[in-house]
Amino acid sequence: MMFTPAINKKHLLSFFLGGMTLLFLLLNFSMRPPAQEFHKVPALPGDGVYSILRRYQLAGHSCNVEKFYELNGLKNNQGLKVGKYYYVPILIYTFNGKTIRSSIGIDNWDLAINIQTFNENMLSDGYRESSFKSDKVLWVPFHLLNCPEADVPEAIATPTPSGGENNLSNQSGGSRVFPIFGKKYQHVPLKSKQLRGQVFYIVTGHGGPDPGAMGKQAGNTLCEDEYAYDVGLRLCRNLIEHGATAYMIIRDPNDGIRDAKYLKCDNDELVWGDQKIFRQQKPRLIQRSNAINELFEKHKKQGVASQKTICIHVDSRSKSQQTDLFFYYAPGSNSSKKFANQLHQTMKAKYAKYRKSGSYRGTVTPRDLHMLRETIPTSVYIELGNIRNSFDQLRIVPESNRQALANWLSEGIRR
Repeated sequence: MMFTPAINKKHLLSFFLGGMTLLFLLLNFSMRPPAQEFHKVPALPGDGVYSILRRYQLAGHSCNVEKFYELNGLKNNQGLKVGKYYYVPILIYTFNGKTIRSSIGIDNWDLAINIQTFNENMLSDGYRESSFKSDKVLWVPFHLLNCPEADVPEAIATPTPSGGENNLSNQSGGSRVFPIFGKKYQHVPLKSKQLRGQVFYIVTGHGGPDPGAMGKQAGNTLCEDEYAYDVGLRLCRNLIEHGATAYMIIRDPNDGIRDAKYLKCDNDELVWGDQKIFRQQKPRLIQRSNAINELFEKHKKQGVASQKTICIHVDSRSKSQQTDLFFYYAPGSNSSKKFANQLHQTMKAKYAKYRKSGSYRGTVTPRDLHMLRETIPTSVYIELGNIRNSFDQLRIVPESNRQALANWLSEGIRR
């Protein structure tokens, strides 16, 4: 007589469910849509592996660095050739028009949100031409699927506040953090994509060994370079809020946006790329225009059509001479003249609304200045007022007025 052991129904059910779960996982893995390929990008002048990875928010993960070398058959620390296309650790999937999870075969909701955010950041930063929802091309960073925890020191993964790839590269993990603006203002939310695909170069006057025009108020020294720089930072931040790529060409390693009335005069400003500012005027101006023109050519190769330079200064005249904010444009340049008039009209409308008398005497005139003549992008030169006149000082000394100037100029640009 054969002995038949009793069957434990709970064990049988558990065995059955376990087998079904394993089968489901195997099917799910086998049914995951394959990535078509990795994304390819050209190496730009001055590019290294980290600068390319920073540009695409990938530098914080060592697996991305290793994957870059592997994909391109490079040895560690091997240089890149300008103009040559290299694979970056961004997988390309076809978006099915429904969900990211079903498009790439994952169940993790948070992971899908991170992938969506990455694609949105790439779009707002100008590296994607259109949304994945419209062109059905989904970018998936290699590290999000393989090594999500950042393990590269921030000092390597992101540029220093005084230099670096560009203002948008001074962020980490897609969090839109820009140290150049100081701790209080370094997080810059994306309010709109109105300026997406446009590039701006903010050049504030003087700096380093040259403080520019100087005035006095209540025993305090007012230096042109400090007040122009603060307005420039605020304007730069406003532009980034609306999706622009914006560069501060003059950069101070420790002065972010400051809320004080009286801004301390110092001489530690640098030019883009951590260059010391020349003392002599002509070399100093050439240094700035060269920095802008090199960046212009880089973005031109990327297909950027709209690039503009905005020079911000504070004038110096007789104490008794009051001026309103006024503009210069490059002689013979219709685009420069149009840009200056566009900003002028906005300022005129703001003064009509907020000044009691409603009057505005700011002008738009041509002037043969180096920064208008020698920079390739459409340029405008702005004088905020007379730093020696007590009425004009009210335009720049109160923090709220400096912010208002930045807001109004930003509004004029977005027109």
